[in-house]
Amino acid sequence: MANSSPAILPISNPQTTTDVTTATTQQSAVRSLFSQISGTVRSGLSNSRPWPELVDRSAFSKPESISEATLRIRKNYAYFRINYISIITVVLAISLLTNPLSLFLLAGLLAAWFFLYIFRSASDPPLTILGRQFSDRETLVGLVASTVVVIFLTSVGSVLVSALMVGVAIVCLHGAFRAPEDLFLDEQEPQAGVPGFLSYFTGAAPAAPPVPARI
Repeated sequence: MANSSPAILPISNPQTTTDVTTATTQQSAVRSLFSQISGTVRSGLSNSRPWPELVDRSAFSKPESISEATLRIRKNYAYFRINYISIITVVLAISLLTNPLSLFLLAGLLAAWFFLYIFRSASDPPLTILGRQFSDRETLVGLVASTVVVIFLTSVGSVLVSALMVGVAIVCLHGAFRAPEDLFLDEQEPQAGVPGFLSYFTGAAPAAPPVPARI
């Protein structure tokens, strides 16, 4: 009787297993991040004011003084802040879409931060580029240097600053000329230590139930 061939046992590659685990972890982190962002955006937009109320032509009038304009801006911001944030975001998006190079550079910079630093865990192998390994500290220094170069030495910084200035100018003009006498606040003043629009992203509960107040 002929001798049977010995069974061949499968041999796993530890490096391949590690790479698969790392990729799976990063994919899970990306899904979790986008899920949180999506939930935050939906929650914020659900608290926005009706857009027809924002552009009600009958409510616009010229302020009599700079102090009155400032007071109107503060009151309108407290009431329309989600709408104002949406306007600034749209201006930023349009500005980036009309500057493809800046959009590409910014997207690449954000992707580098996410996948090379934020989503990496302590158990992940060191970053290796062209046969050279980089520690977490070296990776962080490289990312910070890349951020400085992209923001200050390319068109990205000027595009972002210009878009923010245009968005803020639109918000201030609307706030100054929109008479707030017909508006009702259904919430308290922003919480101590939390800037107005950032209070929507902290998830902190108000200290007391909302009380309607006439502006």
